[in-house]
Amino acid sequence: MKRGPISNTEFEFEATPTMAISTSECSLASINNCRKPHKYNFTSVYKSLSFLSVSYTNSSVLHVSCSTTCSSDHQVLEETPTDLPVVQLDFTFQESQQVHQDQSSKNLNETLCGLLQNPQTEKLAFEYYKKARENPEFRPERSMLRLLFRYLEQSKNWDLILLVFKDLESYHVLPDAYTCSGLITSCISARKFRVLQGLLDVVQFDSTIAILAFDSAMKGYNKLHMFKCTIDVYDRMNSAGIFPNSECYCQIMQACGKIGDSERVVQLFCECQSRKLETSPSVSRKMYKILIDSLGKSGRAFEALEYFRDMTKKGIVGDSFVYSSLICSFARKREVKIAEELFREAGEKRMLRDPELFLKLVLMYIEDGLMEKTLEVARAMRMANLKVSDCIFCTIVNGYSKRRGFRVAIRVYEKLVSEGFKPGQVTYASIINAHCQIGLYSEAEMLFSEMTQKGFDKCVVAYSSMVAMYGKTGRLNDAMKLVAKMKARGCQPNVWIYNSLMDMHGRAKNFRQVEKLWKEMKRRKVAPDKVSYTTIISAYNWSREYDMCVRYYQEYRINGGTIDKAMAGIMIGIFSKISRIDELVKLLQDMRSEGTPLDGRLYWSASNALRDAGLENQAKWLQENLGARVTSRQVLC
Repeated sequence: MKRGPISNTEFEFEATPTMAISTSECSLASINNCRKPHKYNFTSVYKSLSFLSVSYTNSSVLHVSCSTTCSSDHQVLEETPTDLPVVQLDFTFQESQQVHQDQSSKNLNETLCGLLQNPQTEKLAFEYYKKARENPEFRPERSMLRLLFRYLEQSKNWDLILLVFKDLESYHVLPDAYTCSGLITSCISARKFRVLQGLLDVVQFDSTIAILAFDSAMKGYNKLHMFKCTIDVYDRMNSAGIFPNSECYCQIMQACGKIGDSERVVQLFCECQSRKLETSPSVSRKMYKILIDSLGKSGRAFEALEYFRDMTKKGIVGDSFVYSSLICSFARKREVKIAEELFREAGEKRMLRDPELFLKLVLMYIEDGLMEKTLEVARAMRMANLKVSDCIFCTIVNGYSKRRGFRVAIRVYEKLVSEGFKPGQVTYASIINAHCQIGLYSEAEMLFSEMTQKGFDKCVVAYSSMVAMYGKTGRLNDAMKLVAKMKARGCQPNVWIYNSLMDMHGRAKNFRQVEKLWKEMKRRKVAPDKVSYTTIISAYNWSREYDMCVRYYQEYRINGGTIDKAMAGIMIGIFSKISRIDELVKLLQDMRSEGTPLDGRLYWSASNALRDAGLENQAKWLQENLGARVTSRQVLC
């Protein structure tokens, strides 16, 4: 073949049936088994990029055949089946000094855009970009930058994104506001906070884009509940001399409201109002909502009401959230009349949609003893097409139990059920406990059976009430069967259930079963409480294993347990029986320091134990220090 002269900026070679292309980062290996041939026209690329030198004879189309299964780092140039002339190609990146000075910036941007629009040449396009930026005449355009950042974001090249952004600072050009905001949002979602800080550093020279970028950063931090970071971004925005818009004020007000800084929320709101910024109705409504909610939660309900009235005068319509916040804030302050007035107003506007406000009203009425009002609240929920939650139903029942007694609470429960209100797991547990407290054991069993049939078979509180009821009635076998069913259903016993079982077995003098239950409780990592230790010590006391009693008492004290009358009564008797007078005196001293009262029986028992041991001085000390607290009537008893 006849060859032409080789120039200084061009290296030519002959294309063979299979030839490799070398780039600045990797050499393209030849691959033989190709499934689908793809055609690329390198003529336009050659005309735009001077560092890519291509010599060709008669055909400008070069067939590139690659397999769909081959690596993206390797491509193969193969001859087509037809007789094509030999193609001479140089695909080597040249040094920056070899870039032709007459290459226009516009052509470079257009070429890069063409490469970035093709998924198979995106990676190669970034390499071209790195060479193109060495051309002093190259100026990146926003259309190209949008495609470039889309590729880098999709490939998760966060460090390269930051690197390109810092390049743009020298060009004094930025992508469009939409691209910048999207990059910042993606950085926060990917937790790339270092990259985010770098992007915010660069965008500051363009105030229009900077405002939207900082707004996106604050919005992203708020979604992650990183409210202090939102405040830091806002302070950084102010220090850079960038004036926030109304959307930025919304974001910073939300962050301050979430951390409970209502004073700053008011300050920011007033600042935004004084600047008379152009604000859409939706943003204005959101700002008032944040302000009213923040004031209400901080106990400034009357100030919140004033801003609410001001919002109404301006023609900004309040929504269900505003009414809920106001009603809840006045309910917490137990301002019954204002809360009821707002409740009626919201009902007329059909804005009673938040179950929380109904719960707050129920709690307010219970605190004020207006129990009949709680039933009106439940009926109002039905009128508003809202389901009376199990929490509200249970609160009403427990409120009646506390204020009017268990029998009245049972009647109210039956009345609500007859009106169509459906109890849930928590309500069932409360009403079962009410029946057990007044000795209606058969009714409690019926309710428990009804509860389990409805699928509420994993309520530990209900099981605890039933086991305690079996303990009061001496039905030990029924209690053990119920606990076995409980375990089979995947519900683990709590400390109350273990205490009831150990107490029942202790009274039945099944001391081995008590010890077995104690070990099971420890194995299941259920922490014993004061009742647990009192029960196990009492069991060993009944079996006259006093050393075990002392051991568990010492363990109880090491774990921080305090001494009450029950524990003191048991241990004074044990120390007296085994003549451990030093520990008895220590127990009495601990009782005095902890303020545990000493009744006549304990005082008499301790005094006799000290005198029988010949410790008259200690008995005298007991009389001088604790005897004044015990009346003569208590001693005689």
